[in-house]
Amino acid sequence: MPSPHLADAVGAHREKHPDRVALSCCHRSVTYQQLDDLTRTFAGRLERLGIAPGTTVCVPAHKTPETVALLLAVFREGLVALVPSPDLGAEARVRLSRRARASYLLVADEQGVLSAEPTAPDESEAAGFAPPDPARTRLLLTTSGSTGTPKIVPVPVDGFTAFADWAADAFQLTGDDVALSYAPLNFDLALLDVWTFLRLGAHVVLVGKEHAADARHLRELVAGRGVSFVQGVPLLHRLLARDAGGVYPAVRQAVLTGEAMPADLLPPVFAAYPGARLHNVFGCTETNDSFMHEVSRTEAPERLPIGRPLPGVRALVAGADGTPLDGAGGGELLVSTPFQTDGYLQRSLNERAFTDIDGRTYYRTGDLVTRSPDGLVHLQGRADWQVKVRGIRTNLQEVEAVIAGHPDVAEAVVVALPDDRAGVRLHARVTRRPAAALTGLGLRSHAGARLPRHAIPSSVHITDQPLPRTSTGKPDRDRIRTDRIKETTTV
Repeated sequence: MPSPHLADAVGAHREKHPDRVALSCCHRSVTYQQLDDLTRTFAGRLERLGIAPGTTVCVPAHKTPETVALLLAVFREGLVALVPSPDLGAEARVRLSRRARASYLLVADEQGVLSAEPTAPDESEAAGFAPPDPARTRLLLTTSGSTGTPKIVPVPVDGFTAFADWAADAFQLTGDDVALSYAPLNFDLALLDVWTFLRLGAHVVLVGKEHAADARHLRELVAGRGVSFVQGVPLLHRLLARDAGGVYPAVRQAVLTGEAMPADLLPPVFAAYPGARLHNVFGCTETNDSFMHEVSRTEAPERLPIGRPLPGVRALVAGADGTPLDGAGGGELLVSTPFQTDGYLQRSLNERAFTDIDGRTYYRTGDLVTRSPDGLVHLQGRADWQVKVRGIRTNLQEVEAVIAGHPDVAEAVVVALPDDRAGVRLHARVTRRPAAALTGLGLRSHAGARLPRHAIPSSVHITDQPLPRTSTGKPDRDRIRTDRIKETTTV
C-alpha cells in the first residue's frame, strides 16, 4: 500500500523472486532486487537529510522507475508524498507544496541521483488547509487543477488496502500478471496499475508521456512484454486497435475508464483482445473506482452504461431538488466508497463536495446519470463546466480565468471541441486590449506557467473584435464553438 508496508512488500518479493521484472519502460527493465536496492539507497539519503517521520515532501510524478523507487523510499521512511503532475507550472507547484506544507522538493533522475531542495513555508498560503495526517495517509493525489492549483486529495492507507484487495479479486490478478501503466503516475489509475501490481509482485510496464500517442510503440510494448492487463482511456484502446492490425492474445483483462467509450470502438477493441474480459469502470479521484460494467461481446449499445456499484459502494441519485430518488430516475450521482478520501486538505471545499446521509459520507460527483428499474446506471454528462481532456477532468471556467488574467487580455472564452484522439480539445477565443501586442505564443507561455499540460488550449484565436454575444448579453459559446469547427473543417 502507499505506506511503509508497500516498500516491505517489494522487499519480500525481492527475497522470493529477485530476478523477476518489477518495472520496465522503453528499453529498460528493473528487477525486484534492483528496485529494492534503489529504494533502500534513496531511503538512506532521506534519512541522512534528517527529515522527520510524518513530514510531507513533494515528488513530481515523472513516469520513471527512479521516481517509483523514490516514492517507495518516501513510504518506507514514514513520510507523506505530495505527487503533482510534472507538467504543472513552477508557480502552481510551489503554491501546491506550501498548501500541503511540503518541506522538500525531491526529484530522482534516470541515473539514480537524488535532488533534494528545501521548500520555504508560507503560513498565509497554508491558511485554511488541514495538515496531512500521516496516521491516515502517505499519499496526496491532486485533481486536474485547471487553475494551476489543483485540489489536494489524501488517499487513506486503509482505503488503498481495501481497493487493492478488491481489484486483485475482481480482476483475478497474481504476481504473474503484466500491467500496462498508461495513465500519469499522479493519476488515481496508478493506484491499480502501478501500486497494486507491485504489491502483488507483478510486472508493470511504464508508458511515458513522450510515447502516449505513439501507436507503434504502444503496440510493441503490449505484444512484446506479454501484457495481460490494460487499463486506460478510449484513446489508448483506439491506438492499440488502430487499423485492425493489433491483436494481443495475452491480454485477459481490459479496462475502459476516464471518459465515455465510443460505440464504434467496441468491435475493434474486442478484436484486439480476443481472450479478454472487457470492463467499463467509473470513478473519481476523491472516491476511486465506484461503478463497473462488464461488456458482453454480444451487446452493441449506443452508449455503454457505467454499470452497478462495486461491493461496499453505496450510490444515490439526487433529483433536481437534491432529494435522493427511490428506484429509477435521473439526477446527480452521489457515491460513498470504502476507498474514498476523508476530504480535501482545503477545508472550505468539503462542505460543498461531501454530504452525510444516514451516517455515511457521500461525494457529490457532479455527474448526471439515469438509473433504470433494474439498477443499471448510465452517465449523461456533467452538472458543471467540467469536461474531460484525455480522461482528466478540466473546468472550462477556471481555464478562462487563467487566460483572462493576462494583462493584455480584455475578455476570453474557452470551449471544448470534439477530438478523435483526446475526446475533446480546448479552444480559446480571446479579445486583446487596445494597442496590445498579444500573440498566441505569448498567451500559451502565460498559460503554460500556470496550467497543467492538458488544460492548455490547443488552439487560440486572438482578435481585436468583441466576443459574439447571445441576446442576453452572455458570450455566445455555441457560436464560437461552431465557428471554430467550421474553420478547421474548411481548412
